[in-house]
Amino acid sequence: MDYTDLADIADIAQQLSDLEVALLLCLVAREHCLIETTSHCINDLAKELALIGSTTFNYSYCILDCSTATSIDDVFNDVLTPDARANYRPSRQWLNTESSSKRSSYKSLGDYSKLTPFSQLGSNVVNIVVAKNFNFVSDDIQMHMLQLMRSKELVTENGTLSAPEDFLFIPLVARDFDQLRPSLKLHLNDNLFISHFHSPDVGYTYLEENDWLSDGQMSASSVIHNSKGKQTKSATVSPLVVGQLRETSASVSTSAEVVRYIQDIVVFLRLSRAVAGGVSANANIHFSRFAQLLAPLHGIDYLTPSIVALAARKVFRHRIIVTPPGEDRSLQYGSNLRAVADILVDVTPDSILDGVLALEPPL
Repeated sequence: MDYTDLADIADIAQQLSDLEVALLLCLVAREHCLIETTSHCINDLAKELALIGSTTFNYSYCILDCSTATSIDDVFNDVLTPDARANYRPSRQWLNTESSSKRSSYKSLGDYSKLTPFSQLGSNVVNIVVAKNFNFVSDDIQMHMLQLMRSKELVTENGTLSAPEDFLFIPLVARDFDQLRPSLKLHLNDNLFISHFHSPDVGYTYLEENDWLSDGQMSASSVIHNSKGKQTKSATVSPLVVGQLRETSASVSTSAEVVRYIQDIVVFLRLSRAVAGGVSANANIHFSRFAQLLAPLHGIDYLTPSIVALAARKVFRHRIIVTPPGEDRSLQYGSNLRAVADILVDVTPDSILDGVLALEPPL
């Protein structure tokens, strides 16, 4: 492996924000990520992610504003590229709804028979989809997006939606408490590569640079500027860099001791009385893959215990299902429900990971 390349990759990574690094690693792995923040910051963070996609990576994007009223056709229309959207005909069932404002927006398309079939447009979905409050949409919509995530194709009655090779789906959710409410569908959640919580105190590289923060965030922004100074614009990441990182991560070596450490983390998570599920075989694969991606960002071509521990937090945090007191396995052997509830009352995915990662790592 060329150590000059490793040094270049590490140097680029240091110029990027945490959000940019998260998106970079997902684009390299061709996987998808969950981004969390507080409820009052979700709109600004959606704009920041869109600017990162268009400015740092030069990709097309869309922002879905999701709610319980979001329909499948709302999603289908919004994820399309401009050329494809001009040729999109909504389903007849949707056209017959009482929503005249949305129905009229499609009447201007004129004769549907003159529209170009999706199959002749190639990739007709934008590169990056930021879905605000995606945990509020119906199970049906979540399953459709899961199909698009996994196969990069989604068959509709109007044609097949085809995502580009570099496609990134980002559910952006508000987490003001330890557990996400409502939660994402289990299968969708398990196919999200990593999760990242963005604290408002960290700031927004592009929004602050252009003074685009919403009014509710200006006071927080001024504090950040006074304490840290104005953040400089990050370097643009080219497809060459993405390809180089993908190639170098495939050559990362792992010692037998570190492999054992990875296995121990997974086993201890599965055996924890506080874990009801979520540590799946797919999560284990993502765990090893993400650790390999992190190594070149640190300028090395081998895994260390500290990199493995960092990968564990990013891969498992959103997957861990905390055991309800009534389902604790010790109740089968005579434990008292109230005592179990007292033990589990403050347990969170973060505290579970803290306990498991207290394992003595290999030297």
